[in-house]
Amino acid sequence: METDNRLAGVHLLRSGWQARFPLADPSGNEVIVMRRSGILLPIFSLPSRHGIGKLGKAAYDFVDFLKGALVSCWQILPISPTGYGDSPYQSCCTFAGNPYFIDFDLLAEDGLLVPADYDGLNWGEDGKTIPYELLYTQCFEVLRIAFANFKPDADYEAFVREQSDWLEDYALYMALKTAHGGTPFTQWGRSLRRRKPEAMEQARETYKEDIAFYQFVQYQFFKQWNRLKAYANQQGVSIIGDLPIYTAADSVEVWAHPELFRLTVLNRPAEVAGCPPDGFAPTGQLWGNPIYNWDYHKATDYAWWIGRLGYAAKLFDIIRIDHFRGFESYYSIPAKAATAEQGTWMQGPGYALFEQAKEQLGELHIIAEDLGNVTPRVRELLAQTGYPGMKVLQFAFDSDADNVYLPHNFETSHCVVYTGTHDNDTLRHWAETAPKDEMRFARAYLHAESRQEVPNAMIRAAWSSIAELAVAQMQDFLKSGGEDRTNTPSTLGGNWCFRTTEQNYTEKLMRRIRRLNRTYGRK
Repeated sequence: METDNRLAGVHLLRSGWQARFPLADPSGNEVIVMRRSGILLPIFSLPSRHGIGKLGKAAYDFVDFLKGALVSCWQILPISPTGYGDSPYQSCCTFAGNPYFIDFDLLAEDGLLVPADYDGLNWGEDGKTIPYELLYTQCFEVLRIAFANFKPDADYEAFVREQSDWLEDYALYMALKTAHGGTPFTQWGRSLRRRKPEAMEQARETYKEDIAFYQFVQYQFFKQWNRLKAYANQQGVSIIGDLPIYTAADSVEVWAHPELFRLTVLNRPAEVAGCPPDGFAPTGQLWGNPIYNWDYHKATDYAWWIGRLGYAAKLFDIIRIDHFRGFESYYSIPAKAATAEQGTWMQGPGYALFEQAKEQLGELHIIAEDLGNVTPRVRELLAQTGYPGMKVLQFAFDSDADNVYLPHNFETSHCVVYTGTHDNDTLRHWAETAPKDEMRFARAYLHAESRQEVPNAMIRAAWSSIAELAVAQMQDFLKSGGEDRTNTPSTLGGNWCFRTTEQNYTEKLMRRIRRLNRTYGRK
């Protein structure tokens, strides 16, 4: 993890808040590109015969597909371990990589596995969804075989040493969680919950083998990730990573650093995050993540957050910060509340955090997810940071010609336009089910003769807009139905399961996307 991967990111040149998107060419030189395009495809959605997308051949093939289609940005979802509801936004560690993504074939190439160790297992019957229950047991069984065949070397020792700030706590947390049958850390007993020195010392000795295993797992993840990232950059493809604003209640961060959060004496959340009721969620969204103790963060000059942002800047070329508006003000809900209806808006850290980050880290390459209740103060924070915000076309047709998400209302090119995000329906299903008035307006605006023409017309509207970056979900290029939706907010079950197959990535589709980029001057 020694390579500085920031060269291919978004570099903001403060001239009328205009941004330029430099692109790393194979020689490492920056090339200014005014108009770029991207495809949103989570790692878990890549083709795989082992239940879930991985960091092996299919990932490299997708980079080649993007290059052939003249698409220069690959947007992914968080790469940290999944948690409650299989959500990548409920991770047990914000710094760790998802063990499910480690490619077995690459481990076999390194002599740590043989195909019989993993190819003979059942990784799901239909190949159309992700069997998380199977992954939970079988993935770690395979990785333990690889661990048994692994001999630590200088690279491994350097990784453990360089990542010790988070890796030691993560490995111990996972070892203890395994020993306690997967229960939350709040149920481990007072001495472990409170991290009493004697208990920690004893745990490190008792579980030293498991601790070494989880360090090995992270080493293999980031070894594979950095190789893929380097290859993508060599092909002129930038990786847009996703940084959730919150951590999970049952996480390494809450266990090891309770001072960062507003917790009870039992280290449980006193207040939790979410969103107030709106037209999409009548009782609001109750996320359950602990709220930050922003007074503590301010007193420490936001050291933890700056460390987190700096870490992400090395992993990704561009960082999409989820729920950016939470830095201006956040919605706090009593932890015992059954719904999000009784929450209160509280003041966030504002520009002070990003001012500190700029001083210590330099210019960061960030996309601000500024959706939801965007107040004048949120817009002011966005202007202060200079980060591009987001425009989502699926939100553009539910009112009238003054809707801010309609392309003719984009006030500046310094924004990123999406046909839809991971929380939106697929374009095809949206067009099939949208209310008549909304669809009538969409068809008129997009010059679409029928509902069936709307998805392609929306992609063209995004690509033809003045936005510096246009992004569509892979499902929308594949013309997928509602069964392939990535996530439906405020629901459990059936989310984060969308998968593609090798047959989806045809030469015909590549040419179609390449023609779209050439038509509208994007790369």
